[in-house]
Amino acid sequence: MSASKWLNKVRWDEHGLVPVIAQEASSNDVLMFAWMNRDALAKTVELGEAVYWSRSRKKLWHKGEESGHIQKVLEIRLDCDEDVVLLKVEQVDSIACHTGRHSCFFQKFEGNVSEGDWLTVDPVLKDPETIYK
Repeated sequence: MSASKWLNKVRWDEHGLVPVIAQEASSNDVLMFAWMNRDALAKTVELGEAVYWSRSRKKLWHKGEESGHIQKVLEIRLDCDEDVVLLKVEQVDSIACHTGRHSCFFQKFEGNVSEGDWLTVDPVLKDPETIYK
């Protein structure tokens, strides 16, 4: 299958992006959510490491380029609607979040509609000040 054929199968949004979920292959933990454009997905396949599209910086972002917390891609899946990508990854140093935590999903809702709140339930594994210089 040519590069354009498999890339064309993805249902890109009006901005040329597709949502991506990064899941740790060994634990099935959902590590993070990000976006990819065609170049990012092609580069991910080429490198075998996650490359995302940074909407704020408007450029490709090789996960771990600053922190060293690279995501080695073991498998790439496309959902039934062909509009969401799932990366099954090996997370280097077990830190996926810029806060120094294992996962970006470290806040859990507790309570009810009128008296609920978000509680931090996962520890910081490494101080972000030492990760990003």
